[in-house]
Amino acid sequence: MVNLIIDNIKIEAKEGTSVILAAMAAGVEIPAMCWREGKEHITSCMICMVKDASTNKLFPSCSVSVREGMEIISMDDEIHEARKIALELLLSEHVGDCQAPCQVTCPANMDIPLMNRYLAKGDFDNALKIIKKDIPLPAVFGRVCPAPCEGACRRKSVDESVSICLLKRSAGDDDLRKVNKYIPEREKGKNKKVCIIGAGPAGLAAAYFLQLKGYDVEVLDRNEIPGGSLKREVESGILPREVLEKEIGIIKMLGVKFKMNTEVDSEFFMQLRSSFDAVIISTGMGNSGTGGWGLEMGDKGINADSKTYQVEKTNIFVTGSALKPAKMAIKALGQGKEVSFSVDQFLQNYEVKGEYFMFNSRFGKLSTEELFEYLKESVEGPRIQPVNVSEGLNKEQVMHEAARCLHCDCREIDNCKLRIYSDQYNANQNRFRSEERKEIKKYFQHEMVVYEPSKCIKCGICVDITAEHREDFGFTFIGRGFDVEIGIPFSHNLIKGLKNVALQVAKACPTGALSEKEKNK
Repeated sequence: MVNLIIDNIKIEAKEGTSVILAAMAAGVEIPAMCWREGKEHITSCMICMVKDASTNKLFPSCSVSVREGMEIISMDDEIHEARKIALELLLSEHVGDCQAPCQVTCPANMDIPLMNRYLAKGDFDNALKIIKKDIPLPAVFGRVCPAPCEGACRRKSVDESVSICLLKRSAGDDDLRKVNKYIPEREKGKNKKVCIIGAGPAGLAAAYFLQLKGYDVEVLDRNEIPGGSLKREVESGILPREVLEKEIGIIKMLGVKFKMNTEVDSEFFMQLRSSFDAVIISTGMGNSGTGGWGLEMGDKGINADSKTYQVEKTNIFVTGSALKPAKMAIKALGQGKEVSFSVDQFLQNYEVKGEYFMFNSRFGKLSTEELFEYLKESVEGPRIQPVNVSEGLNKEQVMHEAARCLHCDCREIDNCKLRIYSDQYNANQNRFRSEERKEIKKYFQHEMVVYEPSKCIKCGICVDITAEHREDFGFTFIGRGFDVEIGIPFSHNLIKGLKNVALQVAKACPTGALSEKEKNK
């Protein structure tokens, strides 16, 4: 046995054990992308760098064996920067989106591609669950949203964008027709109360998400019926009143209490501050009645932090048009969702940072040739227009329209090590990126997996696995130097290259360059 120290922890390890494995046994986490336990690595991603304390030199922990008396530092500023640079070099050649452009553009950050995949299968129930993670009023906003997501849809470059809002509305309408409406599961009660002043789109969204997080929410509004601008400014021909009332009714079913016809003057506001654990102001444009509440007013609304929505370090938060006029109701709804994260952090005594957005790889526009690669996973034809706008699309039309989605998001968005580590090390995707990039190709020949070489980091794990299992052809390195690629030798396709271990290789891929074809994510 060999005695060594890792981060001041004395440990023993068998002779010949790699430093990374010894660290893992000691509970010290070291990131790695090209390493597999018990296997020789083919290349080095250089993410697993650590430092020899005696020489102050860095080395890759996956390729160095433990030595008697070795003292290892697993993290300091120099190591952090080395790993960050290694990630940025990998990102410079990585051509793939984590989230699709439509999701990035959606003010509520809804997972639109996943909704589309469920609807394409006719699975309205699971599609609705995906929608309601981010949008509490899908039937309403499927009618009134100006659809910035559709403006970003890559399908628009082929013929017409996918009818995202109409599809969202279809899932919402399907639920409203049911006797037993879908009610999302609420977290365990936290025994804390939140008051929301204003029942417009921002207030309704904040109420919905905070109630789901386990808080007891009460909404106050000076009007007789909740809805705010959705009720006042949208014609009933576009948004039928019964649709708005039914979806607000679902928010009530969650346990949110509404007190309508309630004016809030300065004295009452002070009472609310003291009797509730947090107060959210979502009174809309004009901030009617808020002038005497002792809050500092700016040019556009009440002064509050633009990211966290918190008024200084108090229990008061401001969202929607009360903070800054929002031309689109969906933006107000998105802010209502965002403020719920800040309030939750405040009430749990965490640092108030607001909603967290993970690292998101983006590569820009597709060339004409690349559009055809994405069309491999879609269907032909322009978007379907409903014969009767008030009735929307029938189930078959919904399935066909949803199938027009180009699947621009990553199947492995939750498991991609490149994304996870890039987020942890705050990597800059553009630091080493050149003007030219790899051309996107998608290989769908195999019935179980998809291969997207533009996402490949050349770790060699797929080469190793196919060799271990004696695939007739398998993956191999093709070319030399900077131009090396991983592919099937002799120009054979995936079917010949992955006869036996397709799913195993896809599971081991650190970036989603190889992924399961039927995976929802």
